[in-house]
Amino acid sequence: MLNINDNFPEYALPGVKKVHFEPYADNGGSIVAIAGDDYAVIGADTRLSTGFSIYTREQKKLFKLSEKTVLGATGCWCDTLTLTRLLQARMQMYEHEHNKAMTTPAVAQMLSTMLYYKRFFPYYVSNILAGIDGDGKGCVYSYDPIGHCERSTYRAGGSAGAQLQPLLDNQIGLKNMQNVTEAPLPREKALALLKDVFISAAERDIYTGDSIYILIITANGIQEEKFELRKD
Repeated sequence: MLNINDNFPEYALPGVKKVHFEPYADNGGSIVAIAGDDYAVIGADTRLSTGFSIYTREQKKLFKLSEKTVLGATGCWCDTLTLTRLLQARMQMYEHEHNKAMTTPAVAQMLSTMLYYKRFFPYYVSNILAGIDGDGKGCVYSYDPIGHCERSTYRAGGSAGAQLQPLLDNQIGLKNMQNVTEAPLPREKALALLKDVFISAAERDIYTGDSIYILIITANGIQEEKFELRKD
C-alpha cells in the first residue's frame, strides 16, 4: 500500500490526523406491540445504554400521542426526542384546526410522511405505533427508517427485534404449524405473552433489560403497567 509520507517526504504534513464524523448513536431498547379485536398492548424496556455503559434503568420509551394512540420508539435517543416532539406538535396543530383528535390511522400516515421527508438524513429510530382505529379495533403499525409503513396485528422492533419477532410469529401468527386454527387473542394472554418474550430477550440482549413499561389501550382509555426484568 502506497504511503505518501514514506515515498514523498516533501509532501508530508506533520500533525495532520483523520477526523471521523458519526452523527448517530445507538442507545438500544426493544418494543413489542400486539393488537386484538378491541385493544392494543405495547411495551418497551426501560434500559437506555450505549456500548457496555448504562445511562439509566428507568427511561420510558412509549409516548402517549392521544387517548387512543401510543408510539414506541428506540434507537438514537436524541433523534427519538426530536421526532416525538415534532409529531406531538403537528397533532396539536391538527386538533386546534379541526377541533378533534387525529385517529390512529391518520397518525400512522403522518408519521410515515415525516420519516420520508427526512429520507436523505433519516431519523435513526425504530418506530412502532399502536392504538385503536375508527372502528374500535386494535391496530399496530411498523416502519423502516425512511417511512415505509405496514399494518399488522403484532410486531417487534429495536435491538432485540430479530429475537422477539420469530417467537411472536410462532405464538400469535401460528407460522409453520399444522392442525391449528386461529382464534381471537384474549387481552390477558397477549399481556402474558408480551412479558414472556421480553424475559427471553433480556437473557440474550445486553441492550434490553431492567423492566418493561406497558400501556394497554382500549376504547375506555390507556392503562399503565410495569414488569421487572433482570438488571445485570
